[in-house]
Amino acid sequence: MKDADVKNLTDIVGADWIITDLEQKSAYFYDEIERALRPVANEQSIVVKPKNTEELSAIMAYAYEQEIPVVIRGGGTGLCGGATPVVESLILSMERFKKIIQIDEDNMMAELEAGVTLRELLDELEGHKGIAFPVHPGDEGAQIGGMVTTNAGGARAVRHGIMRNHIKGLEVVLPDGEVLKLGGRLLKDNAGYSLMNLLTGSEGTLAAITKVILRLYPEDKYSATLAIAFADMDQASAAVLEIIKSGVSPLAVEYQDKKLNLETAAYLGLHWPLDEGEADLMIILSERSEAALYLACEQIEAICRKHQAVKAVYAGTKKEQAELLMIRSGSYEIIQELIAHNLDMAVPPARVPEFMRGLRKLAEKYGTRTNIVAHIADGNVHNDILLEDGKIPAFTPDLLKEMYELCFQLGGTITGEHGVGKLRLADLKLQKNNRELELMKQIKKIFDPKGILNPGTVVQIDGCNKN
Repeated sequence: MKDADVKNLTDIVGADWIITDLEQKSAYFYDEIERALRPVANEQSIVVKPKNTEELSAIMAYAYEQEIPVVIRGGGTGLCGGATPVVESLILSMERFKKIIQIDEDNMMAELEAGVTLRELLDELEGHKGIAFPVHPGDEGAQIGGMVTTNAGGARAVRHGIMRNHIKGLEVVLPDGEVLKLGGRLLKDNAGYSLMNLLTGSEGTLAAITKVILRLYPEDKYSATLAIAFADMDQASAAVLEIIKSGVSPLAVEYQDKKLNLETAAYLGLHWPLDEGEADLMIILSERSEAALYLACEQIEAICRKHQAVKAVYAGTKKEQAELLMIRSGSYEIIQELIAHNLDMAVPPARVPEFMRGLRKLAEKYGTRTNIVAHIADGNVHNDILLEDGKIPAFTPDLLKEMYELCFQLGGTITGEHGVGKLRLADLKLQKNNRELELMKQIKKIFDPKGILNPGTVVQIDGCNKN
């Protein structure tokens, strides 16, 4: 970055809020994507930390005028390389946007700055009796603005949907520095095209999100977790589909390979209670009354018995529930250093068994195996391609292509929640036709005609690709 650029940016934010030292700024280069997959960060990039919308707007206006690429960084919890500056860039950290402006109990809305983390929001809501926010992507270090721009999902999507379902208002800064306020504390707003929905999931390529208004909900006071084993995945999946159709609404329905459950439990010094069967489900329930919780448990157990469940374990205490969830959530640590490619495909829920069988057959065809974890009730399947001797196997592109083809045959998508980022930029062309891609590029050009925002992410247009 030129000395003049550093000076002008320092004039906006102050010397304490700009980082040019390589060792310090390198902490801002990568998200949680596996080391073998991550794009290479441009080390000439610098980090700037505005404190409010006015400073951020001034930074964006300057970057736009000088045609300096800008990468907006939230909590760094993404899994598709979206936060990495692949060309010399201004990394715009949102970490100082920490105000929880209001918890509006009358309208059941929360207004907060984009740098507030999910954990900070949940902690704040503990002081407001009976109010909750439902979306939970897994890592509570995720910033709310990042959850908006990636349209975060997670296990609870089966009941509560994804982030898009709960966003009611946004304040955003366009690439040229202009500030827009979209939506508000409204349950209905049908005035014109929904720019707010277009920005949701745009992965930092169209605008910088500075404030968010979220819808809040009554809190469920009673919870339980069921761990249920089946002889095979077909029986488990059939049970899940009947549960959903029965009217019971679980908070989450999770599948994880038994091998992962056992290895993760051993790693954490915990016990996985299902020692029978080949397919394990973890079903999380939350209800507003104890009677409703018990009724839901009874209905689910009856459906699972009908589909030949071989063992069921009930976790009623918070400690028991937390331990099961730790085993489900902790498996990534077991496999993270073994992964050559981490996939995030989704298919219609009824096609999940066929999809899983197909993924395993493809892995066998190439003489490898694949770990499978799934938000099974919403069809989102996470699997991987493994390293061989610490290196990405030569067959990886061919196996990846066949896995995608299987997904498309079943009516699926290359990403259910992680996003395109920089990891799947080329893969998107396998799913979208030329007309769709061209429309996306035109949208990008309208918002960001100079192409300064997050180059190389989602779609590629002519513009800021300085090195």
